[in-house]
Amino acid sequence: MFTLGGTITHLQSDNNAHLERGLSLWQATAINMIDMVGIGPFVTLPIIVSLMHGPQAILAWLVGALLAYADGMVWAELGAAWPEAGGSYVFLGKLFEGKRLGKLLPFLFIWQTTIQAPLVIASGAIGFAKYFSFLVPLSVVGKKVVSGSLVLLLIALLYRNIKSIGKISVAMWVVTGGTIVWLILSGIGSFQPSQAFNWSFESFDSSTLLFAALGQASLNAVYSYLGYYNVCHLGGEIKEPSKNIPRSIVMSITGIAILYLGMQTVVLGVLPWQEIAGSDFVVSVYFERIYGSHLVGQIATVLILFIAASALFAGILGYSRIPYAAALKGDFFEIFGDVHPKHKFPHVSLLLLGGAGFLFSLLFRLGEVITAILMMRMLVQFVSQAIGLVMLRYRSKISPRPFRMPLFPFPALLSIAIWVFIFLSNELKYQLFALCIVVSGTIAFYLRDLSRSPGK
Repeated sequence: MFTLGGTITHLQSDNNAHLERGLSLWQATAINMIDMVGIGPFVTLPIIVSLMHGPQAILAWLVGALLAYADGMVWAELGAAWPEAGGSYVFLGKLFEGKRLGKLLPFLFIWQTTIQAPLVIASGAIGFAKYFSFLVPLSVVGKKVVSGSLVLLLIALLYRNIKSIGKISVAMWVVTGGTIVWLILSGIGSFQPSQAFNWSFESFDSSTLLFAALGQASLNAVYSYLGYYNVCHLGGEIKEPSKNIPRSIVMSITGIAILYLGMQTVVLGVLPWQEIAGSDFVVSVYFERIYGSHLVGQIATVLILFIAASALFAGILGYSRIPYAAALKGDFFEIFGDVHPKHKFPHVSLLLLGGAGFLFSLLFRLGEVITAILMMRMLVQFVSQAIGLVMLRYRSKISPRPFRMPLFPFPALLSIAIWVFIFLSNELKYQLFALCIVVSGTIAFYLRDLSRSPGK
């Protein structure tokens, strides 16, 4: 046990009692990295280039990397301190313990997760179906069939013990990393530096428009970096979590940032930015152009689809642990706390969240889903965690911690600043959507309290 904020806290808490610590550092890192890549960089690359009007799109990827490192330090410190299933649900409760917010914020996080997690699952499945149509032209209904079928297949694949999932994840990462390395190396011979680094901001009428475009482009880049914290959702199943959670987060962000920046640069050096901005299958077209073969483009597309499925696999895995953790503490429906009697994983939570993701994949469009996901999470999850950690560190200066972020509080403050910048740079309708989630969740929280009051 260790002291944190004046409270004695057990590393092995009740919410981990029925879970197995079976994931090694490399397996945890593999899960993080396949979750981070997914379909994101392949569908957002043309969007970012279009928003930034050319090769200066690399700025958005740099902002995304900077935010991932800054926010990753927050997650690393919290994950090492409280390595339990549930991630932010646990962190928010601990950070604001003893205050009303210590109950409200975890509830709001679960409230938004019931919407957000299925949206994340849907975004991956919709993106998969969109890219699948490069191989086989699909109608709108056909795309829905493909996306829904993928979700069901991945639920079946995840219905097993954590050690088996760890091994599957490592194999998935080998394919994922190998594909991006192939993409980067393939473009070296055709790379044109004058095209890749021809930055120009003349198309923006004012600095205000430039910063608005950067904010919207950065949101899409950040979407592609998301997943560096997945290991925290699986905190109750990580070996030596106080060491391996921070290491996994840093290793994941570093590896993915190098691959993303290399991919963005080499694609811009091979294809004109106007062509990139107007393409739904930019990476497939990129391979076709380099090798002069439609077959190679199809092979690359199959690999991208595998990467997308792998990310969805990791995402569903992490999200299924959040309602489970809340259910054990009485903050969510009791049935989500059921653990498979043989394989020791929260099978009901997996099935219900996966089922909701299946339905969402049939109902929504990709662009709307990506923006809604991030705008919903910024205030309750990312900003609140960073603020809570800064407050905790100043309240309890001498409390020991397994990991302390370097240069405190700069990474946390930088994380808050970038999240707020991205939030304020996006459309009013999405800002209002995020605020409506917070307000409706707060109302639900107080109504729940009233229903639990004596005499009611």
